Amino acid sequence: MLDRLQALADRYEKLNELLCDPDVVSDPSRLRSYAKEQSDLEEAYRAYVEYKKVVEQLREAKAMLEEKLDDEMREMVKLEIDELTARQKELEERIRILMLPKDPNDGKNVIVEIRGAAGGEEANLFAADLYRMYVKYADSQGWRTELLEATVSDLGGFKEVIFSVEGKDVYRKLKYESGAHRVQRVPETESGGRIHTSTSTVVVMPEAEEVEVEILDKDIRVDTFCSSGAGGQSVNTTKSAVRVTHIPTGIVATCQDGKSQNDNKAKALQVLRARIVEMKRQEEEAKISGERREKIGTGDRSERIRTYNFPQSRVTDHRIGLTLHRLDAVLNGDMEEIIQALTLAEQTELLQKENRS
Repeated sequence: MLDRLQALADRYEKLNELLCDPDVVSDPSRLRSYAKEQSDLEEAYRAYVEYKKVVEQLREAKAMLEEKLDDEMREMVKLEIDELTARQKELEERIRILMLPKDPNDGKNVIVEIRGAAGGEEANLFAADLYRMYVKYADSQGWRTELLEATVSDLGGFKEVIFSVEGKDVYRKLKYESGAHRVQRVPETESGGRIHTSTSTVVVMPEAEEVEVEILDKDIRVDTFCSSGAGGQSVNTTKSAVRVTHIPTGIVATCQDGKSQNDNKAKALQVLRARIVEMKRQEEEAKISGERREKIGTGDRSERIRTYNFPQSRVTDHRIGLTLHRLDAVLNGDMEEIIQALTLAEQTELLQKENRS
């Protein structure tokens, strides 16, 4: 571990030099690449620097005990040793977590798809609640969201809504949201006051770069049609909506919320690339015979991951057994406690795996 940390520290300091190199500064691509690499290493580097400092201070304090000291000074040194020992253990644990294998997609932006599932119109209304929850959470994180496609239901919910989220470490935090979200409440359409259970599904996909997924013109069919829904007179008269079909896989992406046909085509291709990567990911997982991925962040669309119970103002994440009695706050974007708990559970699982190996 110490050898790995020293190699990491050496690389971080080398990147400091490279980022000051005129040849690198004049090359935006290399500059961006090195800056991102350094940013990814920074937290572990800072922890290692502090760890070395604490170890050295601890060595010096223990050496002082070998000297002739009066009782008061000896007690002060012992207290310092206790504090430094506790800090050393904290740093060791933090460094172990920072050195765990990282998901290569953690730093990527995402495309999120939410669909009303079981429960008819109530499921669509809940899909709209989830969309607002994620947008508000993104705002609290300083991220940017953009609506890519939406199919509005009769009562103002979403049969389907697709949007992008851009910012720092978006996938790292939102990847746990994929799965079936269940709501228990009295629907607006229920006159008898009975509680119904409905579900909406969420899929979080890391945004794919063009270099990751090459989409050839010969492999796609592009159809244009008139947009539907709100938007003014031009909505129904201009063929600005775009449907892109990837012929080899049969995957389809549609966009009509952009300002122009070109804008909609670019957004549809963005969604298409992410869906192709997601399909490949699922195919890879299917090859792992009989071996289920870790329960945290499986992304299994059929898996019930969380329940939102309105009568009890309760949110329960079934993967980690976490229950919070502040439903309104969560639906208003206060999701950080849930996401931090899921992150900790995943890190604990990885540490246990590392210890077993």
